[in-house]
Amino acid sequence: MKKFLFVFLFLISISLTSQNLKKELFVKYTENEIIIDGVLNETDWDLTKGVDDFYEYRPNYNNKPKSPAIIKILNDDKFLYIGIKILVNKNDLRAGSLKRDFDATVSDFIALVFDTFSDATNAFVVGSNHLGIQRDLLLFNGGVPVGKSYDMTWNIKWTSKSFIADDYYTTEWKIPLSSFRYREGEKTWRFGSYQRDSKNTAWNMWHKVPEDQDFSDMAFLGDMIFEKPLKKSKSKKTFIPYINGISANDYENQNKFNDFEFGGDAKFVIDNSLTLDLTINPDFSQVEVDDQITNLTRFEISLPEKRQFFIENSDLFSSFGDRGDSNPFFSRRIGIAKDLDGNNIQNKIIAGLRLSGKINNDFRIGLINMLTEEDLDNNIASNNNTILALQHKVFNRSNISFLFINRESIKDYDFESENPFNRVIGIDYNLASSDSKWEGKYYFHKSITPNLDGDDISAGFRTNYNSRNINFKVGALYIGDNFNSDLGYIKRKSIYKIDPRIGYTFWPENKKILNHQIEVAPFITWMSNSNNQLSDYFIFTKWDMEFKSGINFNVSLRNQYTYLLDEFDPTGINNGNSLPANSEYHYSNYEIEFSNYFTSNKFKYRVEQNFGEFYNGNKTSSQISLGYRFEPIFTGSIELNYDKVSLPETYNSADIFLIAPKFEFTFTKDLYWSSLIQYSNQTENLSFNSRLQWRFAPLSDLFLVYNDNYYTENRYNSIFIPRVKSRSINLKLTYWIDI
Repeated sequence: MKKFLFVFLFLISISLTSQNLKKELFVKYTENEIIIDGVLNETDWDLTKGVDDFYEYRPNYNNKPKSPAIIKILNDDKFLYIGIKILVNKNDLRAGSLKRDFDATVSDFIALVFDTFSDATNAFVVGSNHLGIQRDLLLFNGGVPVGKSYDMTWNIKWTSKSFIADDYYTTEWKIPLSSFRYREGEKTWRFGSYQRDSKNTAWNMWHKVPEDQDFSDMAFLGDMIFEKPLKKSKSKKTFIPYINGISANDYENQNKFNDFEFGGDAKFVIDNSLTLDLTINPDFSQVEVDDQITNLTRFEISLPEKRQFFIENSDLFSSFGDRGDSNPFFSRRIGIAKDLDGNNIQNKIIAGLRLSGKINNDFRIGLINMLTEEDLDNNIASNNNTILALQHKVFNRSNISFLFINRESIKDYDFESENPFNRVIGIDYNLASSDSKWEGKYYFHKSITPNLDGDDISAGFRTNYNSRNINFKVGALYIGDNFNSDLGYIKRKSIYKIDPRIGYTFWPENKKILNHQIEVAPFITWMSNSNNQLSDYFIFTKWDMEFKSGINFNVSLRNQYTYLLDEFDPTGINNGNSLPANSEYHYSNYEIEFSNYFTSNKFKYRVEQNFGEFYNGNKTSSQISLGYRFEPIFTGSIELNYDKVSLPETYNSADIFLIAPKFEFTFTKDLYWSSLIQYSNQTENLSFNSRLQWRFAPLSDLFLVYNDNYYTENRYNSIFIPRVKSRSINLKLTYWIDI
């Protein structure tokens, strides 16, 4: 019996140890020339030991892949060379688009993850499909949560070529080592790889990630071991000048003008670990326009940043505090201001710099300094905006971060549009366990504003636990009445809030269902400046089912309470009386959602139906997203939102529409055209945006951008009459120069 017990425990220990062993890939050093033609015919490829032990992560965990992959890597003193072979019938290969940074869900491709500082927090991701079209991005926050911890604006110059045979394809990559940040003399990087098999709606992976964790989670990467220590790469210098011609007509203010502008960016790599970015007279005319949103809440909507200068390495600056309620730095505050009527307008940026990167393996630094132009007609001061972020790794994957923000007018102005300065200091602790089961944030921020003293802090905490079956969260925050961050997003002040959550995930042995989950999350808010009176609560109960095909289905119930301190019009249209101040409401509503957005189908849809009570009346909402691809040339989509708000007769009721069709053409790998039309009767606005992009050289573009905006007024039996507001056309040239 003792012998049997010993053998049993021994086998168990071997099994557990083998599960925790990191996978390894060996990188062979070469002094020979590697021709990048997609054909792995150099002798070095035959002498290199590769890896082929991929497994299916979704939908059938741990199955053998139906399209197996083999990866081999070489390096010399200047480049990484990657050779990949994927066994797949050429007729099963799909490309959703010919554009760089294509949609990952609808294309066959493979990507490699390089954690060059082995910190399990930040990584470079490089990938391509069978046509050699490239995809590169940055991972941050350890890669979780999936879909929210990456930056697609990071681009590098690298070469990729593919060769397609009947039952396999091969691809070769040549990536400059100067594109990465790493320590001189390093022999090991953490490494991983994931692959999309569109025919089987499958994700295959090399590094072993538990079934219940996100596939992008960097906690589970393997090791990439170089035959020789890496030498220091050449310090990289990049210059990106631009010229832009614009013709515009502001019909509302009867102002027609033509203009010609020039400026540019510069990038300098310092000691192969820090990047200094400089910008002079930046222009963002080629950036995609914001998506219009129907807002039925009492609060400002936080729209995503789309300007590349602010997005790259943005995790260093934007991850402080609570993103939903108290984010001390929100980059859209720079370069965008409010006119005398309270409308958002462009506030020109004169120049700026950003320094970001690693000081050593455990210490990161981020610095932004931007100077904005004065606008005396709208009482907007010229401001110097400074953000300093310091981050130090502690334990295995956690970190402590320090933040300093300073917005200060460069001189005294006669008008009093804002305080002469505003400052915020803060400290955050970000928890991430080695197995990713525990995650959390704990922060304390204090603002400094002239003539305001006391009650000027924002503090909060959040602890999450996520296992295969059970997940829960405990969290709370406080925002003082005098806490101000002029460069941040503060949803509202003078509140206490708690937002716990508990959920249970079922993993049935079913050929069609991957998992389903039930979740309960109460959110409760009190007003600290009104004797801690209850302001809001809603209890969110949700059941969600994920199918192995990628289809999602969920139903939810919201039980809500709202106390209005001020009068409020839920429709935002103002066609009747607003709900009175100092009134309270109990109401409940139901929601059903059905989506196939995570499949590789050519036809994509998401249907969401909401119905139930709304304040002292009722609301029915329908949100429909439809899309279709004629691969790989054309993608068309449309967003349809309808809200019917029915309140008692003396109050506002409305039928609110938002319609947004979008058309994208990728004629070649270098020529793209996209158009977006948006109409909202809540904002009484109709807009057209059309953008033609020609990538005439690597990362160098010619843009032709047309914008048209109209006021719409409901007349003659609800038929809107468009009235032109503004019109513009831009021709912009950017050129990427590496030295």
